[in-house]
Amino acid sequence: MKGPSNYSFRRATPSDLSMIRRWLYLPEVTRWWGDPVEQIEIITEDIELAEIATLIVSYRNRPFAFVQHYDAHQWPQAHFDPLPENTRCLDAFIGVADMMGCGHGRMFLRLLVDMLIERGAPLIAIDPDPTNEGAIRCYEAIGFVGHREYETSEGPCLLMTFDPKRQG
Repeated sequence: MKGPSNYSFRRATPSDLSMIRRWLYLPEVTRWWGDPVEQIEIITEDIELAEIATLIVSYRNRPFAFVQHYDAHQWPQAHFDPLPENTRCLDAFIGVADMMGCGHGRMFLRLLVDMLIERGAPLIAIDPDPTNEGAIRCYEAIGFVGHREYETSEGPCLLMTFDPKRQG
C-alpha cells in the first residue's frame, strides 16, 4: 500500500521480527507496550493471522514504525462492544528514536485512517493508556475524539474514535 506521500505500508513478515524486536526494546516503546519478550511473541502470532493486518510503515523507504488494524469485534474486548460493525481498531508505535516527536505518527496514522475509511470502515478506534499524553495529542490532531476510560485486563485505556461523519 502506498500513500499519496513519502509514507508506505507493507504487510509485516517473519523476516521483520528481528527489527520489530529491536524496536520493542526502545524505552519509549517499552514504556507503553510493556514487556518486549511478551509483545514479540504476540506479534509473531499475529503476523500469521489473516484477521489482523500487521504492517511495517516506511518513510522514504526507511522502515520506522509498526501498526496493526483489526475488526473491533474479532477479539472481544468490553470497551469495543458498543462500536458499530466493521469498526477497525489500531495499535501502533514508532520504533526508531530519531523519528519520534517529529509528526510522523500523525502523518502515517492519518493516511492509514483515510485508507480504512475508503475501504468502508464506518469508524476507527484506538485505545491508548490514559497517561500517554503524547499519543493522545497525536490522535486528537488527526481527528480522534476521546470518550471514556476503561479498565481492561492489560490496564487502563482511553477509548478514542475517528468518525468520518464528524470530519469537515
